[in-house]
Amino acid sequence: MKKYLFLLLLTACSLTAQSKQSSKSLDALQQLMQGHYSSEAQSKADSANYYNISLRMTPIWKDRGHYLYVEQAIASKLDKPYRVRIYRLVEKDGKFISEVYTLKNEKDWIGKWTTPEAFDAMPVADIELKQGCEVVLTKTGKDTYSGSTGKGTCPSELRGASYATSVVTITPGKIVSWDQGFDKEGKQVWGAEKGGYMFLKL
Repeated sequence: MKKYLFLLLLTACSLTAQSKQSSKSLDALQQLMQGHYSSEAQSKADSANYYNISLRMTPIWKDRGHYLYVEQAIASKLDKPYRVRIYRLVEKDGKFISEVYTLKNEKDWIGKWTTPEAFDAMPVADIELKQGCEVVLTKTGKDTYSGSTGKGTCPSELRGASYATSVVTITPGKIVSWDQGFDKEGKQVWGAEKGGYMFLKL
């Protein structure tokens, strides 16, 4: 009996240590991702292929886990973002997963990155997981992560698309994100063609 209790205690301590380590790793990734980013430099260097895009990622719900409120907009239309999402970061089997959620009544939340505590009033039922659109990241170096969505797993109906893909690289001060939409024949119908958008942290 004593041996059983000792093993039970040892297992509990091991799980607690693993949980703390996972939380610490997610803290580091969230810290790396959060902030205000811009693709202005890239758009100036290649205006034919890239727009000046603003990307904001703000931590919310600190007591619920690792969540980021995300707004992405043309720099000249910051009040009308074309992408409003919530990302949830989790760790599983040595991989980091960025789950993607849509918001009900998303227009009500535009600009709330200035007051992230406002999200405390949002019920969990007001967000919906975009199944198959999660980005699975691998840590490839110190403060460096890269990964993508699964091929064909993220449904999209934008501009005649059947599915969308995202390829992401995260490094200190920069995020490279390549989002593309493809029709059912695999032909690209939207998104950058030459490579990902380079977002520099401001």
